Amino acid sequence: MRKLTLAQQAEFQPHSKKTRREQFLEVKNAVMPWADFLALVAPHYSKSEVGRKPVGLEILLRVYLLQQSFAISDPAVEDALHESPVLRRFADVDLGRAPAPDEATILHFRHLPEAKKGCGQ
Repeated sequence: MRKLTLAQQAEFQPHSKKTRREQFLEVKNAVMPWADFLALVAPHYSKSEVGRKPVGLEILLRVYLLQQSFAISDPAVEDALHESPVLRRFADVDLGRAPAPDEATILHFRHLPEAKKGCGQ
């Protein structure tokens, strides 16, 4: 397990309770076959060394699942990742280490199956 960064430590509140959203995401995290999904998408995900450093595949997959679970648009999910520690924890986004994926990156990932003619169908 990685050490907590200052950004994560600032979220500590001793008297907080788990919300329904947090409970839902914990269950979803526990039952999702992450390795299978990553193996399915990985061959189609860019590993380019040109341009911006690519965002981690697992982070984008988790952001995509957040969008599908809560009907969140690309710009709204970018904002939600900055506003909600619960969503950041699920997506494994640590603002102390790297920025959250921007809406353009999220859009390109979401359109990946279309660009690859229905990856996984």
